[in-house]
Amino acid sequence: MSISGIHAKEAGRQAPANQGRHETAEQRADRNVAELLQELRIAGLGVQVLFGFLLSLPFTTRFAKLDSTQRGFYVSSLLFAALSIALLAAPVAHHRVVFRRHLKEQILKVANVTAVVGLFAVGLAISMAVLLVTSFIAHGVAVALITGTTFLLFYGLWFGLPIVSRLRAESAER
Repeated sequence: MSISGIHAKEAGRQAPANQGRHETAEQRADRNVAELLQELRIAGLGVQVLFGFLLSLPFTTRFAKLDSTQRGFYVSSLLFAALSIALLAAPVAHHRVVFRRHLKEQILKVANVTAVVGLFAVGLAISMAVLLVTSFIAHGVAVALITGTTFLLFYGLWFGLPIVSRLRAESAER
């Protein structure tokens, strides 16, 4: 089952026995919201640390040594980090604003999208930060290799592996 929660047709029914849980739709939604908020706390903390680091860079003496391309890498990384914080915090704000309005399924649907897009933005922010640092200390193929490996590592582990797992599970269910 996806993190977006339950389907409307399952509302009020017990989960099928093959899912391993015997919970109502409301219980499942409560659990999914709690799990999602915990995941967002973890992801949000990491990107906030990166963002804080990026915010401090222009105030260092070595920042003046960056060329215009490296400054572009910096700005891109900073903006992707800011975007990811906004996206990862959006479900928390959404939850607070609609609290006690019986909209958990809506929260889960919106939160799933913003969390996935937020993680994508985190990966870009980190990749751009790696590109910035490696372009400052190395040149040529090494920069491309290190940055490309970082990018592939994040997207392979965060998206590729889960998508393959999901596809395998869906084909096994058929």
